[in-house]
Amino acid sequence: MNADETGRGGPPAEGDGPARAAFGPPSAEVRCRILDQLPVPVAYFGRDMLLGMANGTAAGAVDRTEASMLGLRPGEIEPGLYLEGGEGLGEAIERVMHSGEGEPYETHLMVRDTEHIWQAALSPVRDAAGEVQGVSVVTLDTTEQFWARRRLAVLSKASMRIGSTLDVGRTAEELAELAIEDFADFVTVDLLSEVLTGDEARSVLHRERISFHRVAQRSVLAGCPESVVPLGEIHEYSRNSVVGGALISGEPARYTVDEEALRSWTDDPARARSLRINKVHSVLVVPLRARGITLGIALFCRHRTPAGFGAADLQLAAELVSRAAVCVDNARRYTRERATALALQRSLLPRRAARQKAVDVTARYLPNTGGAGIGGDWFDVIPLSGARVALVVGDVVGHGLHASATMGRLRTAVRTLADVDLAPEELLTQLDDLVMTLDREQPPDSADGATVAGATCLYAVYDPATGHCTMARAGHPEPMLARPDGTVEQLRLPSGPPLGVGGLPFEAADFELPGGSRLALYTDGLIETAGRDIDDSLAELRALLGRPALSLEDACDAVMDALVPEQPDDDVALLLARTRRLDAGHFVTWDLVADPAVVSNARKRASAQLMAWGLDDAVFTTELVVSELVTNAIRYGGDPIRLRLIRDTALICEVVDGSSTAPHLRRARIFDEGGRGLLLVASLTERWGTRYTATGKTIWAEQPLPGAEEGEVA
Repeated sequence: MNADETGRGGPPAEGDGPARAAFGPPSAEVRCRILDQLPVPVAYFGRDMLLGMANGTAAGAVDRTEASMLGLRPGEIEPGLYLEGGEGLGEAIERVMHSGEGEPYETHLMVRDTEHIWQAALSPVRDAAGEVQGVSVVTLDTTEQFWARRRLAVLSKASMRIGSTLDVGRTAEELAELAIEDFADFVTVDLLSEVLTGDEARSVLHRERISFHRVAQRSVLAGCPESVVPLGEIHEYSRNSVVGGALISGEPARYTVDEEALRSWTDDPARARSLRINKVHSVLVVPLRARGITLGIALFCRHRTPAGFGAADLQLAAELVSRAAVCVDNARRYTRERATALALQRSLLPRRAARQKAVDVTARYLPNTGGAGIGGDWFDVIPLSGARVALVVGDVVGHGLHASATMGRLRTAVRTLADVDLAPEELLTQLDDLVMTLDREQPPDSADGATVAGATCLYAVYDPATGHCTMARAGHPEPMLARPDGTVEQLRLPSGPPLGVGGLPFEAADFELPGGSRLALYTDGLIETAGRDIDDSLAELRALLGRPALSLEDACDAVMDALVPEQPDDDVALLLARTRRLDAGHFVTWDLVADPAVVSNARKRASAQLMAWGLDDAVFTTELVVSELVTNAIRYGGDPIRLRLIRDTALICEVVDGSSTAPHLRRARIFDEGGRGLLLVASLTERWGTRYTATGKTIWAEQPLPGAEEGEVA
């Protein structure tokens, strides 16, 4: 195999000399051509800091000829050359000249109204002796890379800062604040009116004029002098305006603002005048759209920044607004759900205090303002038989519509169970069974995943005739009692499990409450707040309740102001009740023997008492009720038998006997000799019922009295 076949050459032949010379070092002319045709800008500055050479690409980069630049200083060639930190190219060249060390340099350059970013390498040029004679500047156009890095950096900040809350207005403000930092001099964010209320935004396609709320605006100038619309005000855009066109199309747009453009920019002279006065020269109009619905419009303006918005700016603004629009829509949906839950919650809470004179009450309910949503706190005041009253406070686990609906179910259940006069511990037992039933009915793969188990409740029954109060709790905070002498204590109740746990009994505790005592029932949101110890909250609550000079309303406000933060993380319910005692002029009691002969005597006593109270019109009906109830107690009950009349919001007749046999209302047949007593009582009175005690039962009947009005609950 010869050298030609292998491709490996041997020693040069004698005739190869001239061909070999063609591959020697290029001439100066060739070198100049190479440098001039190099697609990378190259320039040279001598020791005098004057331009000594620039290739054709460098001259084209600044839109000049080489001849026009020779002998100029860096700042004279292109005044727009500047470093990110504010340093000019001349300072950087001078530093390299003196240090003899090369360094990078990034410059922004406007060419034909388009901003370019150049990454330059500054290198010292030395002579044969090693002395620096000048500096070469070799640059690369890194505009695309720069904008890609900037876009990623801005979007990274946006992901952390926009949408930090579920508040529509705050989300818009976060968009404006971020835009001012990065690329705009003036930013406005306007939202459709229905978005602020949480409603679905209506289509803008068929509206001649589109109304907006100005929810955010930011400027590099103090006070946003560019704005002609005050923050929070309603204003309009015509569908024929530039903004209206962007809204109709749903696409972002970029505009250069000049005198010709101002004439078609808006039909509002005030806006046009503001653009002209503040020398706004570039505007981006970007609709806020999320899930196919237009929510508002964002405007980005430049007047202090010399460069107008470019295509990269428009793309970046569109992405920022798109992210913000999704956050605004999420906040809008949350606002709608929160408003719905709050409306449901308030509709389920008592609005008017029921007719009762056992206690004076006032209450407060404050929903949380955090992102968790409306909770299931509730309170209630339920009139019971015998002029007694039940006070209830409860808290449902979870937040949102499900919690509000569950609260309504539990409140209804409590009122139903209270209506049959169950003792507090028995009522909680029945409520516990109900919660377990509701939980079993909840599908395991339910979308909301909510459960009813874990709800808490405090149930108290107060009797103004005796001052006796019986309480039981299911995992709920213990109440506070402020006595008339100024002493305040937290009542110690047996600890019961939260509702829905099952298997554990509930126990009640009895207390004697003097007239004028103040009882405070509350949910855990009142005493469990971030940054405050529970013991400190309880101590402050004791101090506030110990101020006897405060009215119930003032005391309620003082407690809420002192213990509840401006933006609570949980719902707060507070119920304050001041006890009353029935004096001897409002009730009377007679002990009777189990003898049919006492029935007529009981009628006479009741009749005389009613006339003494001035209730002559009720004598006939009351005599019939007393006769029937006392007769039944003697016939079917047993000792002790007691008759009591109470004049409260109604005229109440009670007969107590020692039997626990339940009376039954039935309709007697024509020839039956008995069985009409309770039917007669039910027909003549407004309501009647039975409640059981440890020693027997009480059958009661109520007749209405005029002048008993219902009052508002705060």
